[in-house]
Amino acid sequence: MRAELLDAGALTLTLAGSGLLLRAVYDGQHCRLELDGVTGPVLLRSRRAGRVEAASSLALCLTGTYVSVLTQDHTGGPWTGRARADLATTHPAAARLVRTPAWLEDLQVGHDGPAHSLVAGGFGQLGLRDLRLVTHADGRPYDDGTGLLRFLATSAGPGPFGSGHTSVWALDPAALDHSTLDHGGGALTHTADLFVRRLGSRGVHGDHAGHLLRDDDAWLLATSTWGDFDPDRDDASVAVTLAATGADLLTGVHVVAGEPLPLPADGPSVGVWDPHLLRTGDGWLVGYVSATRFFRFHPVLAEGPDLDTLRLRATDPERRASEGTTLLALPPAPPDEDPGDGAGPGGAVGSSKTTVLVSDGRDGPRGLRGQWAVLDADLRPRGVLAAAYPSNIPWPTLAPHGDDWLLVTFDDTRHGGRVCGYGTHGDVVVMRGSRSAS
Repeated sequence: MRAELLDAGALTLTLAGSGLLLRAVYDGQHCRLELDGVTGPVLLRSRRAGRVEAASSLALCLTGTYVSVLTQDHTGGPWTGRARADLATTHPAAARLVRTPAWLEDLQVGHDGPAHSLVAGGFGQLGLRDLRLVTHADGRPYDDGTGLLRFLATSAGPGPFGSGHTSVWALDPAALDHSTLDHGGGALTHTADLFVRRLGSRGVHGDHAGHLLRDDDAWLLATSTWGDFDPDRDDASVAVTLAATGADLLTGVHVVAGEPLPLPADGPSVGVWDPHLLRTGDGWLVGYVSATRFFRFHPVLAEGPDLDTLRLRATDPERRASEGTTLLALPPAPPDEDPGDGAGPGGAVGSSKTTVLVSDGRDGPRGLRGQWAVLDADLRPRGVLAAAYPSNIPWPTLAPHGDDWLLVTFDDTRHGGRVCGYGTHGDVVVMRGSRSAS
């Protein structure tokens, strides 16, 4: 929830649920966070970030198990985190409650002090990352007749992995003129938010880093279980869930029931993530990454006649920092076409109908750093995309646009300030390139 202050006065925002009271307090000069539950009161105030003398708006956010206070200044600039707490640490019993729909439905909001434009609702995002094209099961971009391209993304929350969630966006390629191409302009529109209830759990998670595809009359949503990931736990792991529903996941807010999607690994693995699914004439292909430890990960490809009987097809453990494994279905290239190095994706396919794209981060081995790798369906190198490589490990999401390609990805631009920290990153980056080999 958020509100605008009147005359730069004091204001308190509250979220109250069974067994837990959350307060964001601004006294005109400082912000603090107050938590009160069955394990007692907790007061959090940052000596540096908590001092605010020119706040115009105040926000209190509950995202996953993270509670945050943010402010906005009089210029209408970006929101900045002032205090944050993880209920899993301060109030473990309450942390289990805040994921349950019944507790959330009874949540009460309030304020003390003069304010206007009080708004309560879902959290937006402090950055977008993990952008992936919404497709039909055979790999074609989903087409509803509007001319819009649909993308799944991770909406970054005010903190680590567990404060984010999955969102859906519509991109209007016609709006990507010369002046807005690099920044998206008004071409990108938020249309939906998606949450997952895992098998055997009453809780709802903001699992993300996945793929949304249309399979006949149903939507399939594959996500990575980052929603409650804690790297400090001895049993820390990440898996993939798959949900199927007839609901319209392109609009509105949805909670879908997810079941485990078993993905084979090529050896000891602490986690698999970034699923991308493709139905072929022989069954299914699934691309993802597997981690031998956190955070050392490489691309893997599985295949099977159905998604319940997948087996390992290919792996490339020499890549140690590669994410966003993406399956691109294209017609075979002419027999005399030589893709060469630096090829566009059309030239890199060769005789294979399926091309695999991966993003090689800058922490990878020498020769495999900071590039968009083009591989065949057995993960053998075929070249690289001739495109600029932003910061972080941006995903190689390609969408056809007339005779060109759009590369829709993200970088590690941070939002929310020091208190929110890592996990709030992601500015959308759009590039245009030729379909032909260069």
